[in-house]
Amino acid sequence: SNNYFGRTEVIDNTLNPDFVRKFVLDFFFEEKQNLRFDLHVWTVLCSINCVLVSSVKDFLGQMFCTLGEIIGSAGSRLERTLSGIPGKKCGTIIFSAEELSNCRDIATMQLCANKLDKKDFFGKSDPFLVFYRSNEDGTFTICHKTEVIKNNLNPVWQPFTIPVRALCNGDYDRTVKVDVYDWDRDGSHDFIGEFTTSYRELSRGQSQFNVYEVKYKNSNLISIIKKEYTVSPKLYFPEYPCALCVLGVVRLSPGNPSQPTSLHYMSPYQMNAYAMALKAVGEIIQDYDSDKLFPAYGFGAKLPPDGKISHAFPLNSNTENPNCVGIDGVLEAYFQSLRTVQLYGPTNFAPVINQVARCAAEVTDGSQYFVLLMITDGVISDMAQTKESVVNAASLPMSIIIVGVGPAEFDAMEELDGDEVRVSSRGRFAERDIVQFVPFRDYIDRSGNQVLSMARLAKDVLAEIPDQLLSFHEKSRD
Repeated sequence: SNNYFGRTEVIDNTLNPDFVRKFVLDFFFEEKQNLRFDLHVWTVLCSINCVLVSSVKDFLGQMFCTLGEIIGSAGSRLERTLSGIPGKKCGTIIFSAEELSNCRDIATMQLCANKLDKKDFFGKSDPFLVFYRSNEDGTFTICHKTEVIKNNLNPVWQPFTIPVRALCNGDYDRTVKVDVYDWDRDGSHDFIGEFTTSYRELSRGQSQFNVYEVKYKNSNLISIIKKEYTVSPKLYFPEYPCALCVLGVVRLSPGNPSQPTSLHYMSPYQMNAYAMALKAVGEIIQDYDSDKLFPAYGFGAKLPPDGKISHAFPLNSNTENPNCVGIDGVLEAYFQSLRTVQLYGPTNFAPVINQVARCAAEVTDGSQYFVLLMITDGVISDMAQTKESVVNAASLPMSIIIVGVGPAEFDAMEELDGDEVRVSSRGRFAERDIVQFVPFRDYIDRSGNQVLSMARLAKDVLAEIPDQLLSFHEKSRD
């Protein structure tokens, strides 16, 4: 749907606008949240005695992405090219995202200044203030602009109210930078000076003035905090930024893929359950994979040319580089493998879990987290070894998603999904719950709406990933 969400402010006379208005969206890791951004320029056609008579809204370009792509990009900063006007370069659009803390504090403050630097040739200065919140990477993001006070070197700005989380994301000691500018009609505002502070420092001025020297000329700025409240810190998912490394594994259960009785049947009209599950889960989780290269494996097949049984072979047949480009690349490799290998048993889970675990064990700095997506028909031939593999993997930065397809009973899968009773092996219990299992058949929509049913499947299997990631970091920190 094309639901209108909101609009930024208009910034005059610039080709490189830095918008102040922030948009607060509810982020759901397990859902695909599509976004569209349209850029327009507002042109005043006629203005009489400062009264706007009419205006024209010209289209400058648009961009489509998902909220997950913004959150999952390096530093939660995404830069994309605008498009929409044939034959014309529309420029780029840059997004920055930061999770707001649960802090509900609100600060109302008023600022005044004296002896500001004179910038205008025929007058004094028309000063205004710009507040910036500092980011984790050392950059700054605009969070507030005051009104302009015309022709005054000793301005008193109106009191304004701002959420503390917008000012410093609830961190009382985070740097807050304030720039002082002289307003110019053409948008080329003159810089007067700046100072840095923090909300904690600002709040100490509740009963007395805070005086800051503006670092440019010998101008002074005085801030007065009117209100302050307390903050309750909490642990959040983005406190641990990392790249999710997604690996796909498909169980090639016996049967002829050219026959409708096979779970791998390649119908010309619709995808089989394996492909649907891969696409549904993969399209969402790929937004958080740093390079969009997915190692994809099959297990339970005889490989050409000698018919050797394998429980972890690259779907693209490239033993040197099992990576597929995007989820579409994984699907292409899956369909190609069905034409080249002979589907065969038994079904051993442990080899591929151990293979991913070896990759995860090499990451010791918390910079990566691995998600193993396994799609299988439900039979496990090596249950004891699989349970031991899961117990060992629970101490590593990894999660396992299992989608069971076909009519089989999934008792073994339910046992691996340790929601009720934690998985154990030889008296040793997994220190975290890292397995999430769902049966594909529970999501077949009777009305035939595959899009809706696959969205529900993806939501359910991905819902636990943020908590599992957090649980790993909490265990590592203890």
